[in-house]
Amino acid sequence: MSLKKHFALLILLFCGLRLACADVIQLKDQAAVTGKILTEKPDSVAVDVGYTVLVVPRNVIANISKSGSAAAPTLMTATSNPAVSLNALSQFYYADNRPPAARDVQDLVKQIGEAVVQVRTPGGLGSGFFINADGYLITNFHVIEGETEISVEVYHQHNGQLDRETYKQVKIIAINKFHDLALLKIEDKNAPRFKYVNLGSSDVLNVGESVFAIGSPMGLERTVTSGIVSTKTRQLEGELYLQTTAQINPGNSGGPLFNLGGEVVGVTNMKITFGEGLGFAIPVELVKSFLEHRDAFAYSTDNPNNPYHYLEPPGRTKNQPAAK
Repeated sequence: MSLKKHFALLILLFCGLRLACADVIQLKDQAAVTGKILTEKPDSVAVDVGYTVLVVPRNVIANISKSGSAAAPTLMTATSNPAVSLNALSQFYYADNRPPAARDVQDLVKQIGEAVVQVRTPGGLGSGFFINADGYLITNFHVIEGETEISVEVYHQHNGQLDRETYKQVKIIAINKFHDLALLKIEDKNAPRFKYVNLGSSDVLNVGESVFAIGSPMGLERTVTSGIVSTKTRQLEGELYLQTTAQINPGNSGGPLFNLGGEVVGVTNMKITFGEGLGFAIPVELVKSFLEHRDAFAYSTDNPNNPYHYLEPPGRTKNQPAAK
């Protein structure tokens, strides 16, 4: 059993559960183990996670944050906002520590537009957006469902102009068909660091609040539409969606819905075809949960449509002597 699988269940159990008195061991595979460090040796660290003790090899540890230590330095993002910090436990996406001030849509589009991409497959076209500089991006599951050949078109800004670049080495990292979400990663050898967006909160949205979407409706890339939040709790097929008057059309699927602070508050995924101004988006809280528990939704070529990835139990129980 690999080390990654050994820790995966523990990572899921402790995501979002970081206590003030807990130590955090951040792993090189961008996961983390939370608990109480018992001993530190040159080649390993022993940590009590509650029901068992894990011995973590030093060569898989990226950083150790002990309880009571100084706060981690703030990390800069594409928005160059010092109030923005990396999600401490998942080390995977960025979120604001406090709500940003409202800004003009025109200015925001110029600043964050590079982070919005087109996702192409032989069967169609959708949108997506980067969540970190390493090429990880979010789109809808239905955009890539049943597809193995995926390309991502990115618009890089050079000297005030936008140049389109197509990346064809795209890996499916995780899928959640129930919430219509997919996590992809660009793995082209010469891929640069990518501009990305910050994830906000749909919980603090107000009905009537202004929002805007960026996507490629009907293949018309980098189209911006604006509107308001019509309701935060529209129930469709057993799921709750954000409803917005921002125009959503085929091709917008998987693209971001922004607030006027430039934060993603939802992922656009559908509309009512026989009406206007009836668009819907997946609340960003579901996106955060998907990212933080991505090991549970890891994509498998053995069963590509399975929305869950079943993890092996901790190895300690396997080594217990049989009862006599």
